[in-house]
Amino acid sequence: MIMAAPISAILVEKNGSRWTLLRGYVFIFLGFLTMLLLWTETATFWVVALAYVFVGIGIGLSGTPASRSLTGSVPVTRVGMASGTADLQRDLGGAIFNSLFGALLAAGYAAAMAGMIAASPDAAAVPASVSSGLEMSYAGAQTVAAEYPQYATQITAAAKTAFLDGDQYAYLAGIIAVLVGAALVFFVFPKHDRERMMLVNFHQEDAAEMKAKEKAAAAPAAASASK
Repeated sequence: MIMAAPISAILVEKNGSRWTLLRGYVFIFLGFLTMLLLWTETATFWVVALAYVFVGIGIGLSGTPASRSLTGSVPVTRVGMASGTADLQRDLGGAIFNSLFGALLAAGYAAAMAGMIAASPDAAAVPASVSSGLEMSYAGAQTVAAEYPQYATQITAAAKTAFLDGDQYAYLAGIIAVLVGAALVFFVFPKHDRERMMLVNFHQEDAAEMKAKEKAAAAPAAASASK
């Protein structure tokens, strides 16, 4: 992300915020796609790291144009408000999607574990408290495994499978969110020439407003001097 951010600033000046944002979304999409297809129980460190690299590059590329689109579209006197809005949307978006991904992972895990319990030949003999612990979370399954060491291997294997089934929902949600965001940027965000024209107009409006304020501030002094 640190390496991509300076490149993002160059791309924004050269190609505009719209295409730089879309390039960032492409890398984030590749990150989620790597998670969806390659993050398996036997995935190596490099496969896991690859997804993080993709996401980091994507965030580094998209962060600059996202912030610039806010701070560049308000008067100079309100840049602080725009910067605060940019921080708010990052924090709020992160909180919402972390909660969403976590909920989808938990729901997917619980559904997969419940299905495996129901398919077990001894399903009728499994106490409700045990099935509840197994379906609650991976940590809950480990607690049950510790209580029933004779079945620990089977419980752990089932919990791993259920977890990997559940995380697919989270990765798919991430992919859908990226595609929706990319579609909005592609169809709604101003193109480079339009963006440059808007920024020039904003700058001219700022300059005119500053001159008007300076003139208004100088008027009392001029009136006093004439007297």
